[in-house]
Amino acid sequence: MSSNILAPGKVPPEFLINLLARYTGGDSSVIVRPGIGVDAAAIEMGEQVLVAKTDPITFATDQIGWYAVHVNANDVACLGARPRWFLATILLPERGTTRALVEQIFAQLEAACTSLGVALIGGHTEVTIGLERPIVVGQMLGTVAREALISPQAGRPRDRVIMVKGFPIEGTALIAREKAANLLARGYSPALIERARQMLFDPGLSVVRAAEIAARAARLHGLHDPTEGGVATGLWELA
Repeated sequence: MSSNILAPGKVPPEFLINLLARYTGGDSSVIVRPGIGVDAAAIEMGEQVLVAKTDPITFATDQIGWYAVHVNANDVACLGARPRWFLATILLPERGTTRALVEQIFAQLEAACTSLGVALIGGHTEVTIGLERPIVVGQMLGTVAREALISPQAGRPRDRVIMVKGFPIEGTALIAREKAANLLARGYSPALIERARQMLFDPGLSVVRAAEIAARAARLHGLHDPTEGGVATGLWELA
């Protein structure tokens, strides 16, 4: 494969670092800027800080709306902010998109927002040429007092790293939901597969409450919600 052709997944970090150095910046009110392992941006607005995050859900899932809200809310919470407002861009494939599917996604977005006390305030919805499955791109906004902001770039040598939930919750739930037939063929029981499916909701994807508790319990040098790449990549990003 040519070195100019990128593989699926995250863009190579050295390439991304170069892009961020060349094409971002220029506003002194942005106090948390883009970087590797930086979950969201933070914009100073007087005594309050506006925290902004965007993240897509691109994999096949029957709970795409639920994923979109919680993944974005988690990254806002990791800067110490309370998630408050959510926007969604919903891109739908030409084949198989029905009114029922669109309403299902909207209902998932609303349910996830309600569970967090977040308002769904806007977005964009369209049927798009060239897609094989729905894609939802979320944007979450939140607020935090300036003195309570948790910088993702304040880590120090010999800091202790504490995991506040189990793993791999998201990966387990996703495999069980999308590959149930394969798991059955390999001898896994229907009960075990169903338990794995329900991990999406119990213990669930959200780390918002855990982040709130951690922020009150100690002076933190950073919070991070590892997703793509798992715990190993999350630790590398923190470092």
